[in-house]
Amino acid sequence: MTVLGIKFDLKITLVIILGTLLPLIDLHRHTLFSNVAYNRFFLYLVVPVVVILLVFKEPLRNYGFQWGNWKEGLAWTLGSCLVMALVLAVIVRRPEFQSYYGVKSVNGLWRAIWDNGVDLFGWEFLWRGFTLFALARVVGPGAAIWLQAVPFTFAHLGKPEIETMSCIFGGAGFGLVAWRSKSFIYPFLIHFFIASWTTYLAMGG
Repeated sequence: MTVLGIKFDLKITLVIILGTLLPLIDLHRHTLFSNVAYNRFFLYLVVPVVVILLVFKEPLRNYGFQWGNWKEGLAWTLGSCLVMALVLAVIVRRPEFQSYYGVKSVNGLWRAIWDNGVDLFGWEFLWRGFTLFALARVVGPGAAIWLQAVPFTFAHLGKPEIETMSCIFGGAGFGLVAWRSKSFIYPFLIHFFIASWTTYLAMGG
């Protein structure tokens, strides 16, 4: 599509618009469900999936919705979880983590873990599936890995400072794993472990 002499890629334009508006809809609490995790699952997974299938008319595997290179993906997952288990065992002892994640887990550990899984499955698809693989077509995987980490980082505002400041690197790391494995599943598994282990430690585990 060309507007005023400027050529726009319709797919990438829509990906950028959705990657901006969907987190803002979440931020302003325009909800369908009383559970925040279910709302995020709908916004971050269902909406992009519908766009891919009905608007882009592409298979979901083009956006990392597949097992992909599962051997490499599992290797990254296991190695990352081991490293982060040790790092978080130290960091989560800080008061800001105790207060933030202790409050988040008031409904109990298992409910918190379930919510983490529902929430992060959609969250990871939005950034490490939909956004990453779309951007890579236009700017290449290197730039796409860093670009998708930018809105991901800003979406962490309000969380403990160390966590927020590290997200540009963590988000890029997730993007690297997704690109190498051709799947958002493995970043999801890593992120799910990090969130659940953090919750467990904050609850005094």
